[in-house]
Amino acid sequence: MNGTDVKPSVAPGVRLGTMSFVWRPWLVLVTLLLAAATFLVFCLSISIGDFPIGMSRVLATIVGRGEQVDEFVIMDLRMPRALAGLVVGIALGVSGALTQSIARNPLASPDILGITGGASAVAVFVVTMSGGAATAIADSVGLSAAALAGGLGTGLLVYFLAWRRGVDGFRLILIGISVSAVTEAITTWLLTSADIRDVARAQAWLVGSLDNRSWSEVWVALWCSLALLVVVTAVAFQFKPLHLGDDVAAGLGVRYGRVRAVLLLCAVLLAAVAVSAAGPVPFVALVAPQVAMRLTRRPTPPLVASGLFGALLLIGADLIARTALPSGLPVGVVTAAIGGPFLVYLLVRANLK
Repeated sequence: MNGTDVKPSVAPGVRLGTMSFVWRPWLVLVTLLLAAATFLVFCLSISIGDFPIGMSRVLATIVGRGEQVDEFVIMDLRMPRALAGLVVGIALGVSGALTQSIARNPLASPDILGITGGASAVAVFVVTMSGGAATAIADSVGLSAAALAGGLGTGLLVYFLAWRRGVDGFRLILIGISVSAVTEAITTWLLTSADIRDVARAQAWLVGSLDNRSWSEVWVALWCSLALLVVVTAVAFQFKPLHLGDDVAAGLGVRYGRVRAVLLLCAVLLAAVAVSAAGPVPFVALVAPQVAMRLTRRPTPPLVASGLFGALLLIGADLIARTALPSGLPVGVVTAAIGGPFLVYLLVRANLK
């Protein structure tokens, strides 16, 4: 269904009181390994810098037992950036897993569906507005709020345009690509007609970066993502029967239209929150679910593993951008270098079937 030959295996069922679930040891093992790897890279990202800090000191500071100098460097300077990468990576990974599962297509991601493009267009519009009114709007509303509103509006537009007595995955992707092209054209027009100083600021944001993240931005993204993930968790159990087909889901009492709408809205909001916090970081939402699906040997993208791999990918890419590449290179450049070839791989694999 998602460009893989993995066949679902029969797994034992477990029942605890009124709750029942399927026990999949390999899925649990891979998820735990991804969580451990993400935490390791997270701590490594904090420890490396102009003032190196050992891993033991990083862990001591995280639990509140660090020295005063370490607390200042870690909590005030490095933690917001690392935590922003963690939150944004999880949000993009889960968002990509939801869109790919709903559309039943490995190419369905916030990048392809125009959600990040819409968020970028609105944010660039706020940045490049001429006159003193632009500064007032940017200060009162904020670039993050503008991007969030743009991503949400674009996602709703794509959904309503794709609605024909339900949402067909192929139609959703085609309309998303069309809307993405329109938003890209609007962004280009805004950049070519704006003041050169505003263009420089907008271009730096458009690449996608974790530089100069503040605690206020991180907290907003964190709490919004947590609230959306709670909703996804509550609805995701009703989404599983949809993989068997709409008729089977309806026979099991699942209101598949409402479930799809709620999960797609959560996917749009998660992507918009991620863009508002770090800019349109490309390809994370596309790559993470597909890699997680192959690692866990599942026929559909697993939500938890996709979120963890998204965080691992984004924090790791940011670490590479800071240490192995020229200084000041945004993380979006690294994720684009990884995601571009992976997109070509998915397209070639789809054509060979």
